[in-house]
Amino acid sequence: MGSQVNDEVTVFDRDLVRHRRDRAAARLGDFDFLFMEGAERLCDRLLDIDRDFSLGVDLGCHGGEIVRCLTPSHRVGTLVQADLSPRMAALARTNTGRPAVAADEEFLPFADASLDVVMSNLSLHWVNDLPGALTQIRRALKPDGLFLASMFGLGTLAALRDALSEAEIEIDGGLSPRVSPFADVRDLGSLLQRAGFALPVVDADTITVNYSEPMRLLADLRGMGESNATVLRRREPLKRSILMTAMAKYFEKHAGDDGRLPATFEVITMTAWAPAPTQQKPLKPGSAKGRLADALDTEEVKLSNK
Repeated sequence: MGSQVNDEVTVFDRDLVRHRRDRAAARLGDFDFLFMEGAERLCDRLLDIDRDFSLGVDLGCHGGEIVRCLTPSHRVGTLVQADLSPRMAALARTNTGRPAVAADEEFLPFADASLDVVMSNLSLHWVNDLPGALTQIRRALKPDGLFLASMFGLGTLAALRDALSEAEIEIDGGLSPRVSPFADVRDLGSLLQRAGFALPVVDADTITVNYSEPMRLLADLRGMGESNATVLRRREPLKRSILMTAMAKYFEKHAGDDGRLPATFEVITMTAWAPAPTQQKPLKPGSAKGRLADALDTEEVKLSNK
């Protein structure tokens, strides 16, 4: 799993990401609980927006979780599903009966100013050129069009990452990427502005999944198509000695009183709008018509009097 905010470096093997999603599509229904949770959270946020969206795209649709969560109350007309994996796109079409296409987030096939909304559920963390992808999304939106997306953030699987690192250093005397890098909340706010979005809001929440044993977590990651796909990963399989040592460290440091292991997934949510003349804009400095001291019912003290 992972994300990259530097568009000058290729961090992820996108062909491998596509291959693993193709493979995961066959049994995704057994492993899609995080994707369903993410879709429900995005759709809850969409309910707070008093707007009709005639045409939109679900970018990185997996098995069609967003469309499955939509109701007439969401006021979305046509939501075209798109995924890097052709088999995932086909699965989404089968699951929802709605249009689905294979499309790469880094090379969007949508015309400029053609969409009312772009949604993306836990997919953009696999994009190499995230600034470029955000810029393409902004261009595809009509003026005042909505971008609403979630992706895994920096706090995701921190305990697993630490356990694998410690075990590899202990046994092999070195370290290789075993869990992909993730974006930070502060980075994403800046990237949205850099891509030309207006009114960006970025926040983070944590989903914790408890496991009876750590190998189940690794199986779930494979089942979701979220295994490590960094370019610099070691090509040989992880040594059993490293894996067993890492799982033992994970259990020793993080198991709860009930013997279950928590796996944390930080979910970062981004809300932003394509610029439009009708949008609210911040006031110019010095243009306020009231005093902050009056609003707070306190006495104003000038710096010269301190």
